[in-house]
Amino acid sequence: MFDPSDVVGHVRNGMLPAHIYNDPEIFAAERESIFSRSWVFLAHESEIPQVGDYVVRRVMQNSFIVSRANDGAVHAMFNMCLHRGMQVCRAEQGNASHFRCPYHGWSYRNDGRIVGLPFHREAYGGEDGFSKRGRRLLPAPAMDTVNGLIFVSLDPQAPPLREYLGDFAFYLDYYTRQSPSGIEVLGPQRWRIKANWKIGAENFAGDMYHTPQTHTSVVEIGLFREPKAERRKDGTTYWATSGGGTTYKLPPGTLEERLRYVGYPDEMIDRMKRSWSAEQLDLIGRDGFMVSAASVFPNLSFVHNWPRVADSDDVLPFVSLRQWQPISENETEVLSWFVVDKEAPEEFKALSYKAYLMCFGSSGMFEQDDVENWVSLTATAAGTMAQRLLLNGRMGMLADGSTIAPALGADEWAGPGESRVGYGEYNQRHLMNRWADLIETGPPDTASVTVGTPGREDAR
Repeated sequence: MFDPSDVVGHVRNGMLPAHIYNDPEIFAAERESIFSRSWVFLAHESEIPQVGDYVVRRVMQNSFIVSRANDGAVHAMFNMCLHRGMQVCRAEQGNASHFRCPYHGWSYRNDGRIVGLPFHREAYGGEDGFSKRGRRLLPAPAMDTVNGLIFVSLDPQAPPLREYLGDFAFYLDYYTRQSPSGIEVLGPQRWRIKANWKIGAENFAGDMYHTPQTHTSVVEIGLFREPKAERRKDGTTYWATSGGGTTYKLPPGTLEERLRYVGYPDEMIDRMKRSWSAEQLDLIGRDGFMVSAASVFPNLSFVHNWPRVADSDDVLPFVSLRQWQPISENETEVLSWFVVDKEAPEEFKALSYKAYLMCFGSSGMFEQDDVENWVSLTATAAGTMAQRLLLNGRMGMLADGSTIAPALGADEWAGPGESRVGYGEYNQRHLMNRWADLIETGPPDTASVTVGTPGREDAR
């Protein structure tokens, strides 16, 4: 029997019960407590640029239609007909002014409002028996956007998205606001792996330690300019409120020289200088750090890297956004988007996309290295011996709980939050402590659903 207090106590001490990576009871608790309380990414506004555009996405088993209505507003609506519960929209994406349920033909505008049902008068007595006024598909309890990223929360009492992200919004700009026009995304590519969803989120949040072992071959074939994977220890891990990630240490130089070093052309650098704050520019130009992978709790990750894409010393940066969509305790659907600045030159976009596919697409070299580890971990965590084992997640801590590396001061790190140089599992512990907080708190209180019941006038 799953004992939350026992598991949470070990996690808070940096010791992870091995079975949390393949345990159906823990997965059920995550569904009710983690994904019912957190802000979860659904889509980017560039995926629905025109009136009528929509995509269908999930939060756990909850299907949502994310659409741009006739007035240009974005809506996230539970994909379930008010009549007998059929999925209203069964396509993954498209353009529609209305959605029509295939079961009994009830139809809804692309903002969710019901507009028609067959034999309204004969079957229901018209408006006297079932009033269409004010009825609509059930909206997400909370929806908000930041830098064009569309999030929902299943908790109607969720804090505002900006408050939830906190200081991580500072770092989010590096990935999603390189110019005033923002980004556009391509994808998602989708594939499933027989691995627990938390492993990918932890890995992208701060695991620099695996790079010299898991990804040595990527460096040996000359994909990257740096000669040794061990150079990851010269970078930092940073954590800020709801997210954190890793950086590389750049060679000496000016801001412009350092941005050119990772492959950005001057015209993009000029737009970055106009888009980022003085502190955001100082983190690169003064302190010499460039963001790499990052995760936002619970299951959204980013990666920024700059491999060689031709037979030369030239490198091309790419940004990727990905979501670890839980299917079960031992299976995850990976959704992966290519991200690029809208104002980037077309040649840059094409080469950057090639770099993304080569490294972190569904068949990318990094992807293949990582998944082999994650699948093995998940499979082993299902055994009875895993019930007895505590995994050591205390890297960077001494026995008394103090940290080995001091946090960087303001003169060394221009960003908010907590940052340290070198190997350590600081970020994984932060992420798993957030996990423990919600497991301990339990599911949110939710009001009974009344949308669609007789006599209800819901004007939302």
